[in-house]
Amino acid sequence: MRRIKPFICCVFLLAIMQGFSQAREYYQLKIYSFDTEAQQKTTDAYLKDAFLPALKKLDIQNVGVFKPRPTDSETPKMTYVLIPFNSMAQFSLLDDTLMKDRTHMEKGAAYLEAPHDAPPYSRIESVLMKAFVEMPKMSPSKLDGPRKDRIYELRSYEAATESLYRKKVDMFNAGGEVQLFDELDFNAVFYAEVLSGSQMPNLMYMTTHKDQETRDANWKNFVDSPTWSKLKVMPKYQNTVSRNDTRLLYPTEYSDY
Repeated sequence: MRRIKPFICCVFLLAIMQGFSQAREYYQLKIYSFDTEAQQKTTDAYLKDAFLPALKKLDIQNVGVFKPRPTDSETPKMTYVLIPFNSMAQFSLLDDTLMKDRTHMEKGAAYLEAPHDAPPYSRIESVLMKAFVEMPKMSPSKLDGPRKDRIYELRSYEAATESLYRKKVDMFNAGGEVQLFDELDFNAVFYAEVLSGSQMPNLMYMTTHKDQETRDANWKNFVDSPTWSKLKVMPKYQNTVSRNDTRLLYPTEYSDY
């Protein structure tokens, strides 16, 4: 028995380590809306000079900051901030921790202490998510082309009911949709279940593409894929998406990716 015990302990520790390595991350997506260019500039300065550096001190890496790609119509004044967390505890403690960071408070004073009649944004929407089983950790895009040309495609799939929503999540995981995106080089950043947000029940995910032409070609390959042709007609996955909200973004110069 004495010879067996060390082996059992090693197996147990290995199982624990593997469990930690596969722990699913949590994500917060903060969506800032602005009325004016001045508001955008104030918030950009805060994010760049105070917020992101403060997160780095807390070892929160790979924070993405994005803006809507220009369109023929009026481009909305918005900024998207994607923050990964190792646990719900880390997420829940963030605001209090930042308020105790003197450098953060000093560098971000123009934003943090803005008066009521000159706020640095119109509203902030916050979406809390948990990573999919098939992609438990974020994979920041490794695209290295001009940032203004890149396509960071953020999609939200809404469902009519919680049951149908869960089936769509299963379609990505057990059904193989995540694997198919990977095989077709969609460079996914994350896939996640929305735990709290304004459009529930829904899931969200982000894929990345070198430019618009590459993005369009990738989606054509997806639609034409034999794997997708079989998957989309499976009875158990019918009517799982009632609304698809697609937003094409590009990374700011101070975004981590």
